[in-house]
Amino acid sequence: MTTWFITGVSRGLGLALAQAALAEGDRVIGTARSGAPELAGSERFHILPADLSDAAAPETLVRQAFDIAGSIDVIVNNAGYGLLGALETATDEEMERLFAVDVFAPARIIRAALPHLRRQGKGHIVNITSIAGRAPTTGSALYSAAKHALEGLSAALALEVAPLGIKVTAVAPGAFRTDFLSDHSIRWSDREDAAYAETIGRSSAAFSAAHGRQAGDPALAARAIIAAVRSPQPPRHLLLGSDALRRAREKLDAVIEEMDAWDETTRSTDFKEGA
Repeated sequence: MTTWFITGVSRGLGLALAQAALAEGDRVIGTARSGAPELAGSERFHILPADLSDAAAPETLVRQAFDIAGSIDVIVNNAGYGLLGALETATDEEMERLFAVDVFAPARIIRAALPHLRRQGKGHIVNITSIAGRAPTTGSALYSAAKHALEGLSAALALEVAPLGIKVTAVAPGAFRTDFLSDHSIRWSDREDAAYAETIGRSSAAFSAAHGRQAGDPALAARAIIAAVRSPQPPRHLLLGSDALRRAREKLDAVIEEMDAWDETTRSTDFKEGA
């Protein structure tokens, strides 16, 4: 039986993942900011109330989770939310809270969990990022920045902990049919500035129109994550959704094209031998 610690299980991908893990006979310790989902297999499900914008919460949650389970096999940093709109109109408070929940809370959870995982000699850390962190779209500057930070953290962390028997996977979903774009999850900076009508205005309208019509199925995403965790060679980077795959490939193609175009300039900045 695998023991999972999953943040943000009240809805969306976190709920789908908790449901899928319980359906396979696993044990789940989940966190929720408010409310407790009713999940089948409740004797194998524990809920911990959590406000991840509180800097002290991650250490407390990790301690409580290990007190309950003794050992934990998989830690999933799933809790988070989006902040969309123009960077110019975002407030300091909005930016700070976004990074507190989407970046610093996962980092603190990992930091608190690592001594336990090292003692176990095994464990798997799964960080739910976003395709926005790899291939941003208009209107997602701050959200993309937060998820890009979590992508970078995951990639470097994987190198640090691999010799300790600990695995790391960054999961980058595309658009899934959850309530991510609903008022429960999404936050908007001011969308009314006319200067951004052709960029932020259009992207905001597209985001709003997409709610409830996303192509991704969260139940299938949960099964994909479980399959990756159970794999003898799990990926360090996992894309979920055909839209995420398309955007990632388009971004890589554009990056390679630009690298090639500026290759000579890039190489010209090295010290010249014998100079």
